[in-house]
Amino acid sequence: MGGDVVGQRIRLNAEKGITNMKLSWKRVAWLWIALVLVMFPDIAGARQIVDMAGRSVTVPDVITKAYGSSPPAMCLIYAMDPDLLAGLNYPVRPDEARFMNPAVAKLPVIGGWFGQGRTPNLETLLKVKPDVMIAWLGKFVTDKKTESVARELGIPVVYIRFDHLSDYVRAFTLMGELLNRTKRAQMLSDYTGHVLKSVHAVVEKIPESQRVSVYYAEGMDGLSTECDQSFHTELISAAGGQNVYRCVPKDVYGMERISLEQVMLFNPQVILAQEKNFTDTVFQDSRWQSIRAVRTRRVYRIPRSPFNWFDRPPSFMRILGVQWLLHCLYPDRYTVDMASETRQFYKLFLGVDLNDKSLREVLE
Repeated sequence: MGGDVVGQRIRLNAEKGITNMKLSWKRVAWLWIALVLVMFPDIAGARQIVDMAGRSVTVPDVITKAYGSSPPAMCLIYAMDPDLLAGLNYPVRPDEARFMNPAVAKLPVIGGWFGQGRTPNLETLLKVKPDVMIAWLGKFVTDKKTESVARELGIPVVYIRFDHLSDYVRAFTLMGELLNRTKRAQMLSDYTGHVLKSVHAVVEKIPESQRVSVYYAEGMDGLSTECDQSFHTELISAAGGQNVYRCVPKDVYGMERISLEQVMLFNPQVILAQEKNFTDTVFQDSRWQSIRAVRTRRVYRIPRSPFNWFDRPPSFMRILGVQWLLHCLYPDRYTVDMASETRQFYKLFLGVDLNDKSLREVLE
């Protein structure tokens, strides 16, 4: 009887030891798996990509949702593939929605870090949980604030530089690599390079003494503007114009207030305007009549559908905008058919076929 009890205890202890051994081996196996995944992320469905800040970033093999931490970054994702957008920086206006993928207007508004005091809705960002965050890094803007938030949420941050139009040649290529859209990226990059080359060929032949003076009118009254050294006005110099407001910007936001008397002293040959209210009233406003651009009716409202062609946000649409502006400033030197070029651009970058009516509305 006693022998049976002892034997039973021995068997139980042996079985318990075997069970513990199995558990130990499971723990060891899981530790090895975890170590391998850390050392070789490609095996874990991840890969390394070098962003435009020179950082090596681990990103998922397949990216299904991407978030742009500022409007230019959001627009860049849209150009690559609107289906990849995880959310928006701002609500889509009705005039924008007409030229955009219908599904985009229904996306959650997350917000972003670019602008005066703006911050994203972290609750919405956490709920959306994008696979990657695209952030703006450059001379004028630093999205470093995104890194700490992204790290806490477990979202990899890829920095893209697009301060200048020329940055887009590389930006599209990198986005194609990141989002597995290399063929499309090459098409957009090639188009951008071709346009910038053709624009530069025209501009470099314009003597400094013959360059058109330009005033950039912002706000309903047209009395906010940007310094010539601001990224907000890059297109003026890129299109061979001379920004009359010569200064170093006080901050990234811009929209510096000036007086009408200053504009009169500048006496620009061309006025570029953002607001319809301004262009609708400036020719009837006696206070502006002495200014050369108004007298010669060279006041142009900047096209803005679905994204602004010139600024706010300074997006990839500037690639079309620089052609439009060069044609406005020097129609005899840059004789491109803007109707045809606009149709081609909208088809390639936005997937939109413009009919005659829509084309007129876009170009106004």
